[in-house]
Amino acid sequence: MRTQNLTRSLLAGFALVVSTVAFAAQPTPFTAVYQVSRQGEAMGQATITLKSVGNGEYEYSNQIKGTSGLAAMLGLNSNDITRFRWNNNAPETETYTSKVSAFKTKQRTMQVNWSSKEVRVDEGKGPTTYAAAPGMVDRNTLPYALGLALHGGSQSVTLPVGVKQRVEQQQFKVQGSEAVKVPAGSFQAERVTRTDSDKHFDAWYAKPYPLPVKMAQSEGGDIELQLVRFSSP
Repeated sequence: MRTQNLTRSLLAGFALVVSTVAFAAQPTPFTAVYQVSRQGEAMGQATITLKSVGNGEYEYSNQIKGTSGLAAMLGLNSNDITRFRWNNNAPETETYTSKVSAFKTKQRTMQVNWSSKEVRVDEGKGPTTYAAAPGMVDRNTLPYALGLALHGGSQSVTLPVGVKQRVEQQQFKVQGSEAVKVPAGSFQAERVTRTDSDKHFDAWYAKPYPLPVKMAQSEGGDIELQLVRFSSP
């Protein structure tokens, strides 16, 4: 039972780990690598990429591979892919797919029809539909949109995030400046927390990158990401 609970926690954590982005007037391709840990112990590595797919659309992927501990033993891997359009200098989700695998596989698909303004979410047990909201992102691209807003000087940010059954208006606030050391280097970073939920979420954004160099959350079992390297053509 303990192993099953831990496995569910790891699966949830991998599904909820979210990616980071670099800011530009238009998105530019990049690759970022993160160290992933759970409760202070090394768990795996996340590779995040952004690329243009043409016609003003972009693909944003987050691939995580379990390389240590129980995550490695279970062959735990996840692959989150979002296709978004660039609207009003911000991402707007068109499709989102999530696949998390260990000894079993969990999948979620989200499709947004901006003509009918309808969101369709399916986890294999029948679809759920609800109304889309302008500027809506998904949990994969959430830190992207948050980073853009912070780069623009915002200290408090509310983002419409499409989840399983509705759009959540998630709220975030800059709490102050802190020194942060990660594999990519040492930074003086702004710590941002989510303020509309009792679930712990912190992200540290630092110059020269308007993106989280570190992220931590309680949901999924105290998952933490630390930036290892970032490259852009």
